[in-house]
Amino acid sequence: MQKRFVGLFCLLTVFISAQTKTSESSFDANYFKGYIALHDNNLLGLINGRPDGIILSWNKKTFGKEDWEQRYNYPDYGVSFIYQDLKSKELGDNFGIYGHYNFYFFNRNLMLRIGQGIGYTSNPYNRESNPKNIAFGSSLLSSTYVMLNYKKERIFDRFGFQAGFSLIHYSNANVKAPNTSVNTIALNAGITYNIDEENPEYVSDLKDEKFTEPIKYNFAFRTGINQSDIIGSGQYPFYIFSAYADKRINHKSALQFGTEIFFSNFLKELIRFESTAALGNGVTGDEDYKRVGVFIGHELFVNNFSLETQLGYYLYYPFEFESRTYIRAGLKRYFGEKWFGAITLKSHGFRAEAVELGIGVRL
Repeated sequence: MQKRFVGLFCLLTVFISAQTKTSESSFDANYFKGYIALHDNNLLGLINGRPDGIILSWNKKTFGKEDWEQRYNYPDYGVSFIYQDLKSKELGDNFGIYGHYNFYFFNRNLMLRIGQGIGYTSNPYNRESNPKNIAFGSSLLSSTYVMLNYKKERIFDRFGFQAGFSLIHYSNANVKAPNTSVNTIALNAGITYNIDEENPEYVSDLKDEKFTEPIKYNFAFRTGINQSDIIGSGQYPFYIFSAYADKRINHKSALQFGTEIFFSNFLKELIRFESTAALGNGVTGDEDYKRVGVFIGHELFVNNFSLETQLGYYLYYPFEFESRTYIRAGLKRYFGEKWFGAITLKSHGFRAEAVELGIGVRL
């Protein structure tokens, strides 16, 4: 692990040198070590030690040139790379690339980073060569990480220090079974490096004015592939059509209310399997695989991006799968005033159902 850390840190140093003409930027390199949170007893046999790894990040600083930067106390945005040794032969090593935001509190001494990206695992489930890995059924994963750090820049010339807690989540969101997922809770510490000799002055000319919008009507289409928890049952596409209204209540927030219909083809196969497997659960094979839900939601706007969270309930629920309530969370990117793209995760409690890729219009 130490040799890999030194090698990747040297790579970061070379990258820093190549980017010295990039203004208002910083880099940080962090080492972390922690433990895997046991949310499923089936993972117990896979946890053999305390996982560790590194987090390398490039951050683009903001100084209030745009209004949204001042509203969020001059956040950073950037790109991260994570390498993690899970200390398990069955789980292997994980790698991830993320987009992230850094938000600051308490005179910019406390930093909250939220990152979302794509992970890769070196040793996913294989029926013959790796049957014990019930955490990752595929090589590609959805991954989220959160850091809460004390951060002090420019302690020595352009170098600074940060330390705190990190949470790293990996899941393939039932794209392919099995999918138990892994959550790492860790302590991290590292160094920061600022490209500029000095930071520019923060702009503080934001006018304190109320902002609202009329009710807007949204239409979205989401799709992807997923699989039931039965290994080998096959991957199937799903289609979701949503219609909802939103009310922008200020510059940062909008409230949502809507309905949607789910065409989840993996449920067709699950219904067929349960009706023929003599499980004694009363499934006949004639159940409808479609579901209809209603939801309320919140949208947090940050520049051209937004964080969307929704809580839903199935009004039409002919086949019992997980629960009647569901949660959706993810990122949206607006292109102009009306059109948007989205990547969201739909789950029932802590059990993910699907990663959804969506497009939509806000009228």
